[in-house]
Amino acid sequence: MPKEKSSNSSGISFFHRYLTVWVILCMVAGVLIGYLFPQVNVVMDKLTYANISSPMTILIWVMIYPMMMKVDFQSVKDVGKNPKGLYITWITNWLIKPFTMYGLAWFFFNVVFKNLITPELAPQYLAGAILLGAAPCTAMVFVWSTLTKGNPAYTVVQVATNDLIILFLYVPLVKLLMGVSNIEVPWDTLILSVVLFVVIPLTAGILTRSLVTRRRGKEYFETTFMSKFDGVTEIALLLTLVLIFTQQSAVIIANPLHILLIAVPLTIQTFLIFFIAYLWSRKTKLAHDIAAPAGMIGASNFFELALAVAVAVFGANSGAALATTVGVLTEVPLMLLLVRIANKTTHWFPPKEEEKPILQEINSSTQADVMIKRQESDFIQ
Repeated sequence: MPKEKSSNSSGISFFHRYLTVWVILCMVAGVLIGYLFPQVNVVMDKLTYANISSPMTILIWVMIYPMMMKVDFQSVKDVGKNPKGLYITWITNWLIKPFTMYGLAWFFFNVVFKNLITPELAPQYLAGAILLGAAPCTAMVFVWSTLTKGNPAYTVVQVATNDLIILFLYVPLVKLLMGVSNIEVPWDTLILSVVLFVVIPLTAGILTRSLVTRRRGKEYFETTFMSKFDGVTEIALLLTLVLIFTQQSAVIIANPLHILLIAVPLTIQTFLIFFIAYLWSRKTKLAHDIAAPAGMIGASNFFELALAVAVAVFGANSGAALATTVGVLTEVPLMLLLVRIANKTTHWFPPKEEEKPILQEINSSTQADVMIKRQESDFIQ
């Protein structure tokens, strides 16, 4: 999900490039803390109200707030200028992705891995997968878009509109799919989670961006003000993961294989959704700089939101929280692989409009050279 300016020429920060490594280190640290100091979990339980952990809530706010400030919602007004790519993004993310995730997770957890996952944990893992599937990426997409030379202005519109859709569709979709799976999720807890972890940081981000931009200008906001938050999201994310793995230590020690089992349907889902949007964009003759981000935004997940809701609804020591955490673990290496695929297949797509005159000029020059050579050949003969 981009968030930070790149620290290198490849367009991805050092932190994001090795996110999987940091998650593994957090997992090891969290499991050791939970195993060696079980009293930590006792203290965490005392700081929980209505199934929502106070320390976790604060960390998630710190994690999400800087991301919300980076989305320019003023760009939504330009939606109608080139809507085809947006239609593909919206349909893939909201009418296809949640249901394919549900189908794959249900099939693997209840059929393929039936003898490896207990009946108590299977619905928990399914719930975590549902929370991931209903939350398309809203921040790291900028990183993937940069790495595929995507259209930055169009990517902003894709992200901004998805953030708005999340406000209205995330709760109903999660409730629907959980209900189909007979997983009890109270409406009030689910709505409270979205209010806490989407509405509040989103509103704060919009207000902050608006106030700072109005007073100091957009350039100051993007180059100076936002730099004050460098590293904040990453630190909050890592601390959140340490707490989760601390409370998950007993489950992980008892079932270490489960992390790999959870990763299987998540990996298949990532590739499936990417190619649905990417090949659909190719069929409709969209330019590559729009098609690539369209595929990336569905393939990756707003794992911060999914993680927050899983913790709030099911608890940090639940299988649902573990499943969403595995989503964090697998996302970066899979998305980097998809970036390579996208960059290797640019020839599948028509050139951007501004490139066409250049190509026509090149073709004209080439044809002129051929004619001159033919005339020279005829003269010699």
